[in-house]
Amino acid sequence: MRIATFNILHGRSPDDDRVDVDRLAAAVKTLDADVLGLQEVDRDQPRSLGADLTAVAAEAMGAVDSQFVAALAGTPGGTWMAATGDEQPGSASYGIALLSRYPVVSWRVVRLPALRKRVPVWFRGAARPKLVGDEPRVAVAAVIDGPHGQFTVANTHLSFIAGWNSLQLSRLVRSLTGTREPLVVMGDLNMAGRQAVRVSGLTPLATADTFPLDEPTRQLDHVLARGPLTATGPAEAVRLPLSDHRALVVPCGAA
Repeated sequence: MRIATFNILHGRSPDDDRVDVDRLAAAVKTLDADVLGLQEVDRDQPRSLGADLTAVAAEAMGAVDSQFVAALAGTPGGTWMAATGDEQPGSASYGIALLSRYPVVSWRVVRLPALRKRVPVWFRGAARPKLVGDEPRVAVAAVIDGPHGQFTVANTHLSFIAGWNSLQLSRLVRSLTGTREPLVVMGDLNMAGRQAVRVSGLTPLATADTFPLDEPTRQLDHVLARGPLTATGPAEAVRLPLSDHRALVVPCGAA
């Protein structure tokens, strides 16, 4: 079983600054994932040709089940509001998606704590901190009927604000207490591996630098687990012709 997480930057390529759904489909096929978590996913956004990027990815990988969950409704960088799950079909939204080649038994959406004010953040190379706000964050979890029985996978994209992302990860793991194990939590966690392990209490299945794209020096994207699941081979950070992240792929099996 191959598990992968990929922040797709709404399908945009840094090479030509364009979104090409055929390029996205080809990238997803290259990953050959059985379970795939996507972050920064558009649906019905003008910047991504009005496409449903989850549907594009689902068809490309041969998913039998998939779910897109909006974190915000409206246009990122423009007019938007926190998504509630009650958005009308055809309305522009942006969020995350979870896709599986195995049947999904049940779905669950977890809305994560929102930072409601602007806070000072130091950026690399800056002489002073900058006041910034954050967008809403969400997770989607599925109980999947896999090749070795049922297991749970959660996908998320956490805040880039240090400390707040730790709170969100802790809340997410706590919200999954009692769910079917093995449990996998994956996504763009916007934190280093040691911090992700310390905060979550989970075991890393994949260690590889994923950001920035060309010469990655940091691992922001993670696949963490609890229960009888183990990596059966080395993880790979895959450079694809879109996004500013590399995709993270790891082969897994029953422990």
